[in-house]
Amino acid sequence: MTSKLRLLGVADLDAIERIERASYPAPWSRSMFTGELAKPGSLCIGAFDSDAELTGFLVVSRYVDAWHVMNLAVAPENRRVGLATTLMQQLFEQTAEDGNRGYTLEVRVSNAEAIRLYERLGFAAKGVRPGYYTDNREDALIMWKGPAGDEFP
Repeated sequence: MTSKLRLLGVADLDAIERIERASYPAPWSRSMFTGELAKPGSLCIGAFDSDAELTGFLVVSRYVDAWHVMNLAVAPENRRVGLATTLMQQLFEQTAEDGNRGYTLEVRVSNAEAIRLYERLGFAAKGVRPGYYTDNREDALIMWKGPAGDEFP
């Protein structure tokens, strides 16, 4: 599937919310997305199909030691065709010159498919956040890739 990638803006919020609600049991609020879109240290990338419809998105925040993957979602009808990988690879390309920062994220311990995706992209499990998810208190696996993650056992 060929996708056009571009930075997201406020005009994309309705489509972002549609994908978010279809993807997560405890979706982000519109104000959370608005805050990330406005934050200078955020990178918000969207994948669009040939009809200019949003098919997936990635929201990342820059911190001192890492780029933190805050949210990654693909519309259900567009899953399993490589969009999440494409979005993550775009992140790596856009931040390649920032060699002192690694990448980190949290993922549900039960989400084996996402964990496999992140492992294929070079992430490794470095810890657990107990009760991290508000909908069911499920633990989150903390994963790292790059410089900051190398410091963890």
